[in-house]
Amino acid sequence: MGDKGYSPKGSGTNCQGNHYCSRDCGNGSNSYHYSNSDGSYYYSNPWDSTYYNNGNGGSTYTSPSGQSRSSGYSSGSGSSSGGKK
Repeated sequence: MGDKGYSPKGSGTNCQGNHYCSRDCGNGSNSYHYSNSDGSYYYSNPWDSTYYNNGNGGSTYTSPSGQSRSSGYSSGSGSSSGGKK
C-alpha cells in the first residue's frame, strides 16, 4: 500500500520504553500508533476509530461512533481500549 501522501510527524520511545509514531494526515488530523514493551499495540486514525491488541490474543476495536467490539479475551480478564503513552 502507498502512504497516501501522509507526512511523518514524529516518532520515538517514551519513558516507559514504548515506541510511538505519528503522522500528519492533513486538515489538522493525525494518526498514530504505539508498540508497547509488553507486546501490546494501539492504533488511532484520523476518523476517530481505534484498535488495541493486548499482545495475548485479545483485541478491541472502537468505531467512530464509540461502539466497541472485543474478541479473544479470557472470561473475567476484562479489556483495555487505551494505548500506553
